[in-house]
Amino acid sequence: MWRSLWRSIDRFSLQHFKYVINELRAIKVVDKHNREFVIDLLQSIVEIVTYGDRQDPLIFECFMEYQVLAEFVRVLRISKNSRIEAPLLQYLSIMIQNMDSEQAIYYCLSNDYINSIIGHHYEFDRGDLAPYYISFLRAVSGKLNRDTLCLLVKVQGDVVVSFPLYSEALKFAQFGEKMIQTAVRALTLNIYNVSDDLVYQFVSTPPVSQYFSDIVHNIRQQCNHLDVLVLDAEETYTHERIKILPLQTDKLVDDLYYLKDILSVGESRLRRVVTRSLLSLLVFPILLPLLQLGENNGSNLAAVTSLYIVSRLLQVVGGKAIINSVAGLLLYPFLNLSVKEAAEGDNAIGISNENSIIDFLNTLEILECSRHESEVAESVDWNFLNGHLAEYISSNFQFVRCPRDEDAFIERVGILSYIFSDNHSVMLASLFLLLILAESKDLDYMLASIIGLNGTQGMMSQTSKISASPNRSILVRFMPQILNALLKVLASQRPFSVLIQWHTGWFLRKLLLLQGKTLSDDNFHLFNTSYEQSRKRIQTELDGCWFDHILDTLKDEWASCKTALEKPSESKDPIFALELAVFEQISDGNTTSFLNWQRMVDAVKVFVLHLQLKAFIFGGNLPEKPLLNLMITPATDSGITHASDHSSASFGSEVPLGSGIPCRVAFSNAGIRDIYMIPVARGVSGKLILAEKHPFRSRRGIVIAIAPLAGSSPKIDEEHPSWLHLRIREFDPKFDTSKTKGYHLKVSNPAGDGRWTLGFPDAKACEAARLLILAETCKQRSFVESILAPLLNDDYLGSLSDSGNK
Repeated sequence: MWRSLWRSIDRFSLQHFKYVINELRAIKVVDKHNREFVIDLLQSIVEIVTYGDRQDPLIFECFMEYQVLAEFVRVLRISKNSRIEAPLLQYLSIMIQNMDSEQAIYYCLSNDYINSIIGHHYEFDRGDLAPYYISFLRAVSGKLNRDTLCLLVKVQGDVVVSFPLYSEALKFAQFGEKMIQTAVRALTLNIYNVSDDLVYQFVSTPPVSQYFSDIVHNIRQQCNHLDVLVLDAEETYTHERIKILPLQTDKLVDDLYYLKDILSVGESRLRRVVTRSLLSLLVFPILLPLLQLGENNGSNLAAVTSLYIVSRLLQVVGGKAIINSVAGLLLYPFLNLSVKEAAEGDNAIGISNENSIIDFLNTLEILECSRHESEVAESVDWNFLNGHLAEYISSNFQFVRCPRDEDAFIERVGILSYIFSDNHSVMLASLFLLLILAESKDLDYMLASIIGLNGTQGMMSQTSKISASPNRSILVRFMPQILNALLKVLASQRPFSVLIQWHTGWFLRKLLLLQGKTLSDDNFHLFNTSYEQSRKRIQTELDGCWFDHILDTLKDEWASCKTALEKPSESKDPIFALELAVFEQISDGNTTSFLNWQRMVDAVKVFVLHLQLKAFIFGGNLPEKPLLNLMITPATDSGITHASDHSSASFGSEVPLGSGIPCRVAFSNAGIRDIYMIPVARGVSGKLILAEKHPFRSRRGIVIAIAPLAGSSPKIDEEHPSWLHLRIREFDPKFDTSKTKGYHLKVSNPAGDGRWTLGFPDAKACEAARLLILAETCKQRSFVESILAPLLNDDYLGSLSDSGNK
């Protein structure tokens, strides 16, 4: 008997479940006094229902019989400032997420209980209720299918008039918390993927369809902010902008990927409304003023920002409608010429009225339909496109007429006006946009032939009556000028130009592959001049304070450069154009060893770039890991490393004093001390050691300080000829955390150079110490020069090519 009284209650039994339900039914009002008790009851119900859904069908039958969801709705209505909403929504979310049986899901979504909970009046301005509410909505959306979706919508006739799950979720689309925005987007995609025609009609019809326009408006606001971030001349710290750029562009790209996910659903109505919003609210307002086809309203973005945004849009979203619309606008002057050539054989470039571009798009529509009859539903809504073009193109705009043989005129119109820009970031951004279009599989044959991508010439459909003659293709007709412009950038000696030169090298290699790796005599000479400049910069750095790091830097940058040059267009982030625009505003008068280190790294990067480009152009076979067989570490000279060797000395270790020069040094905390100065170079390594005489071993010393030998620049004090001043590099590249995307950026507060002043018995001893430091430095430098000599040799590429052929 007593054992039965102490027996524990089975929390998951049907009997206990009925008891908990009755306890909840007995609640007449929920306030702060019984709030915790009600929360415990709700938690118990959810736990038992979740268990019963998988283990005991009788429990869920009881759940339906007692209409427990109706009790949840009642609890919401009878609560008085108890803040019961958040836990209630949390437990409901858990219950719905863990339901597996179709019967349980169907029941929960029926009888309008879920809609009642969704439509309840919540006070979201108090506490953290919004995340729980959105989590609940997302959990519900995760259980939708074609059978259950109809339970949450209200239909009159054949039209959805109400869909609370969707409509209430959209109210949080621009909520401040990123987690909530992400949840709303996941919810909408769950709904779109159900493939319900009535719902598609509902979400793609105003005013509900305004959601898609709001997304694009938000993207446009981000574009404006990005433009200010890139070009604001009043920004006090330019390097901070470099750090913020990726964060800002990531937000923009996230929105574009969301639109891509919507388009990937494959529903024509969704595709049409999203494409319309992108074209009318983003593409046209950006491109038409950029190409001087529309009026300047004073709110236009800078060219580099516009080109970046359109490039990212094509990379992320793409699609035939957007690709061909962008290409048609960018290539309008050449399309205009092609149309006139085909129709009249006119001798002029340009047509005297703005409707010519509309006429072209109408022609392109006919070609598209004849070529892809099965894809008519997937093509551009041309009536919409033409209408908006007519609206955006200035009514007073006149297309310029000019003799067609004047290439100088062509270079000033359309995309070429930016490709031949003196602004390096704009030039590279526009060329990148052209390459994206050229390589797109969705690009119309005629547009591709005008760009001049290999393999597209002659691929036009037989039904096409418009074609671009080969000599009118941009990348054919203007390739020499484009290559020349790139090579001029490559040969520039502007400060902080490494970013520009690496990207320029990528473009150069890309275009040379496109046209078969040929350079004209003038361009060949220009490249050789640039190559010689890069080689001289390396030779100059051999006399600099960081020559001991040249070999390691070269090995590190070799693979990075190779990867950068061979990177495919689709995986290349056009953010480089924005970074270049910011970098061109950077100036700094710093002359510390940090700046010298950065200059050395830049010189190595540029030399490696030229070396790999030269091998590519002339067919040389460069090794994957240069200098690997030539590098000799200090420990391998004799094959043995001695414990007493100066090259292995560290702080506190013992070293022989035989080659040291006695002197004195003053430390701020230890006063003046008698020490020995020992400069030593072995292979690439060079150290300047200060050692204090061992108290018990007269010929040995204890290391109290070590500094790099390179860059010490020993100098005798003019007023005190027995004093020797030494510069000590404080910056350590091993701990540099300022690398972003493979490029060295300035650290916010680089360490200044240290200073040692050593006092010697007389001027003669001081001069002897200076000469000894210089001699050891020269020995270290000679070793580095001997390793670099093969790479700096003019015949290096030829010998590699010959050995490769053998």
